[in-house]
Amino acid sequence: MARPDKAATVAELADKFRDSNAAVLTEYRGLTVAQLTQLRSSIKDHASYTVVKNTLTKLAAKEAGVTAFEGHLAGPSAVAFITGDPVEAAKGLRDFAKANPALVIKGGVLDGNSMTADEIRQLADLESREVLLAKLAGAMKASLNKAAYLFAAPLSKAVRTVEALREKQANAAPAAEAPAVEDAPEPVAAES
Repeated sequence: MARPDKAATVAELADKFRDSNAAVLTEYRGLTVAQLTQLRSSIKDHASYTVVKNTLTKLAAKEAGVTAFEGHLAGPSAVAFITGDPVEAAKGLRDFAKANPALVIKGGVLDGNSMTADEIRQLADLESREVLLAKLAGAMKASLNKAAYLFAAPLSKAVRTVEALREKQANAAPAAEAPAVEDAPEPVAAES
């Protein structure tokens, strides 16, 4: 490759590092072209899988400010540039590596933080974003229901107390205002 081509490749890789929210470095020694195609299609909704040259990747990572791959760029390397859900991409890589042990996850970077291969596997063990959001919404709803009950119970008790006092005063007022009934003599009818 000519020098300008290498510079263009470095610039392209650096842009991919900057544009992705995560990247996972893998070694693909022993995988066939068909297997690599299968891997690419299994993670295509969340990541792009690119076979890279180590020296150019080292330069591109340095240019993009990524230090996670230092010391890991040896042997046949490829990078999964994750632009979608990092959990789903990590699950796709983990599942493919289980079925194809020739794929080795070396490390990665997530939101600028370095990750080991074990941390990427832990990320893959998380539930999907949608499930986590649904659980959070359920927990918030339960908390709001409990708070509403705790807030409403004293209020309704106070309302019942005020209403009982009002009724007591209403019932007591007519008895206090009523004149005493005296035994009056019956009127005598006149005789004619």
